[in-house]
Amino acid sequence: MHTRAPAATPRLNTDELVAVAVQGRIAHPVGRASAYRIGHDGVPRVLPGTGGIVLNQRIGDPCVGLAGDHVEPGVALHNNGREVVGPRDGPNNALITYACVGNLARIVSGPCTGKAGLVTGKHGGINHVLVDFPTDVLLRLRIGDRVQIVSHGQGLRLADHPRIEALNCAPRLLRRWGLVERDGRLQVPVTHLIPARIMGSGLGKNTAWRGDYDIQLADRATRTRYRLGSLRFGDLVAITDSDTRRGPVYGAGRVTIGVIVHGDSTVSGHGPGVTPLLTGPAALLRPVHDARANLAEIFGVRPAAAPRERPILAEADRRRRRVVCAAPPRLAF
Repeated sequence: MHTRAPAATPRLNTDELVAVAVQGRIAHPVGRASAYRIGHDGVPRVLPGTGGIVLNQRIGDPCVGLAGDHVEPGVALHNNGREVVGPRDGPNNALITYACVGNLARIVSGPCTGKAGLVTGKHGGINHVLVDFPTDVLLRLRIGDRVQIVSHGQGLRLADHPRIEALNCAPRLLRRWGLVERDGRLQVPVTHLIPARIMGSGLGKNTAWRGDYDIQLADRATRTRYRLGSLRFGDLVAITDSDTRRGPVYGAGRVTIGVIVHGDSTVSGHGPGVTPLLTGPAALLRPVHDARANLAEIFGVRPAAAPRERPILAEADRRRRRVVCAAPPRLAF
């Protein structure tokens, strides 16, 4: 599959950027004290969560309605190394800060050494960097294999749009995204518009450089109105009235554009995560709808699934319970 022809890219300060190699290991999933997650519907569930190698979910796949919680598509990286200076988690802080969506990642240990992948997002809280690899590579990878990333994007600026800030974004993503400059505004392809009022977990942080914040999907009417049941891993989305320059906050008349990095959750306040990429005044940063605005399509990794509305897991479970309860009980005597 070939990447689509890019539009003329806005001028970037690429001659000023520094490329730095950072590295992480494939993280093992971490279990909590209790196996159960209590959903916003009051139902306890045992579901796969963050970490590990997710073999059957990649960018371009639906992220709503899965029997999982905060599923991270592809590979989750964490750096558990220690240095003699800095905080205990300093190396991982650097990994999650330096890595940018669109960076090249390469496996440097294990049976898949030399295989290349794509950085697709950052997941805050658990502090993982997410990387997509072809399925045949995912099937051969091992927990603990090392992956090295060429970090390139910190300090990125749009030379002709000083009021629009770039975060977590590699220049190679901006070159392929299809951005268009028109009448002093920057038009950016996205798959969905999301109102800031339904954003949840991740609010309260003082930086948007180290993770994501979540879209709450529990309200069916809002989910239907904005077609959020059709969200996919890797979708580029616009959050209206959102300002992420100094951490996510409600900002009337502003917009943040980011990428869907992890899957939905049944837990209150949580849902698909968005890593911010661009933020600025709505008068200057204009989202335009494009169903192909997904990392899988932009980088020619694989065809993205056709957008299709799917019920969230809690809603699907309610339907199943109604079907089960509708049958009359059978007595054993």
